[in-house]
Amino acid sequence: MIEATGLSKVYGSKTAVDGVSFTVKAGQVTGFLGPNGAGKSTTMRMIMGLDRPTSGTVTVNGLHYADHKAPLHQVGALLDAKAVHTSRSAYNHLRAMAATHNIPTSRVHEVIEMTGLEAVARKKAGGFSLGMGQRLGIANALLGDPQTLILDEPVNGLDPEGVLWVRNLVRYLAGQGKTVFLSSHLMSEMAQTADHLIVIGRGKIIADAPVQDIIAGTRQVKTLVRTSAATQLSALLSGDGVTVDQGQPETLEVTGLDARQIAQVALDNRVLVYELTPQQSSLEDAYFDLTKDEVEYHSHLTGGPSGEFARETAPATAGK
Repeated sequence: MIEATGLSKVYGSKTAVDGVSFTVKAGQVTGFLGPNGAGKSTTMRMIMGLDRPTSGTVTVNGLHYADHKAPLHQVGALLDAKAVHTSRSAYNHLRAMAATHNIPTSRVHEVIEMTGLEAVARKKAGGFSLGMGQRLGIANALLGDPQTLILDEPVNGLDPEGVLWVRNLVRYLAGQGKTVFLSSHLMSEMAQTADHLIVIGRGKIIADAPVQDIIAGTRQVKTLVRTSAATQLSALLSGDGVTVDQGQPETLEVTGLDARQIAQVALDNRVLVYELTPQQSSLEDAYFDLTKDEVEYHSHLTGGPSGEFARETAPATAGK
């Protein structure tokens, strides 16, 4: 279990993590989400004792990381897959790590097999692809058969088979009663993998709840509408708090009105509608709803004269 209480980290004039408190429980996969610069990596580094908190405390399995006599048996972490001696083979890297904790060589062979590194185990890590580097980092995290696993973007660079493997692995480990704490920018993957989510923005916790509760709490209501008078109906529906996106011909996606309200507008204006389908909110919808005021920059797509799109960015206004 990971417990943070009033955890803060200040770098000069910048507060990276601002008094956060949370608990990551054993026996479930807890996802850690937030925009770039929100404080995710800094929080994970403080958990691992790599950064000293400015204030507050964080413990793993009841102790500060540095106080564990055999930390690899307590906590396994993937924070930077590139933190490997590039001229050392994957096998020798894992053997060297194992030697620091009297972990038998047989365990090195086990994690190599578990992570699918058999074919490249004797090759230098400096020549690994991004995906193979990730697998080596996960093998290193698993080496001590730890009670707690902390993974920062574990599926980065993995192919679909590798992504599925990570998903099954972390869910299996959680099912064995272990604590699993991972971050990812892939919302669809997190929705399938995590049981619980902690969302951070501008260094503060903005959500801490089961995945389904966070999805159910989104304020967005979307409805798919099909009509031969899409342009007319779009104009009729548009207003404060309502967004109408026209994708394919005769198709609208309406946010901010439910199907009954849309049907009433169409009836009052004698517009034929031949489909009204409420769209279930996704984790991505909920995430953007939660963090829309927490990102450092907002992006907008504007159509160019030849159908291209240009991206415009502007600083978000704090406290909106």
